[in-house]
Amino acid sequence: MKRLLAGFFILFLTACGSSASDSPTAELPALIPPSLTPPSDSVSTEETPDLPLGETPILVLPTDQSASLTKPVCIDSLPTQADIDRALAFSGEFLEAGDWERSYTVSSDKVLVSWYSASLPAIVNLEALVFPCSYEEPDLDAYYNVDAWAIIFGNYQSYEFISDCRNDQGLRLYNFIAVDQGLAYQVRYWVLNDTPTRVISFMAVLPIDAGTQMDEMAYALFPQLTNCE
Repeated sequence: MKRLLAGFFILFLTACGSSASDSPTAELPALIPPSLTPPSDSVSTEETPDLPLGETPILVLPTDQSASLTKPVCIDSLPTQADIDRALAFSGEFLEAGDWERSYTVSSDKVLVSWYSASLPAIVNLEALVFPCSYEEPDLDAYYNVDAWAIIFGNYQSYEFISDCRNDQGLRLYNFIAVDQGLAYQVRYWVLNDTPTRVISFMAVLPIDAGTQMDEMAYALFPQLTNCE
């Protein structure tokens, strides 16, 4: 039987809600750290913390026009209440059926929502990332690179990159096969350009033989890019 490997990661999360990280859970694949930057002063689980409702500018454009072309207006990296609501509502009712158990964590520049299913077994991580000075496609290319995947799959015995693709709206999909304690899992990792300062990543890790469930999840949440052909 599978054990959930505690330890969020990736230059990522080193602490999540106590229900997700303090004790192993049987029948689950290794936990995958969802972000490339470590959180600080994280607030956890199903009670929403008191956070600002709007984006607070922290850098004012200089009056000099030439300088303004090189220095973007930056916002506070702290997630807002709208970010929390967006992350919690993103999957709609799809992950409310079955035995999916949800927890979430808010940190200095991201909201992480995790779902766990002991019956599949499977794990899903959604991360709402704040890029306070905005981002462009090359920034995401650099963010989701070979070194990042090595960190993300650091808790697995091995992983193999299968394919990646994107559509005209900037939605990306990365496909992997990961192995943990001798069992193989299919992994689909979507990256959505949500707003000029927000990126949504959604990672689904299901058993290799759960293709039907993975396709259903992909169609329900990302019908515009269900898989890479």
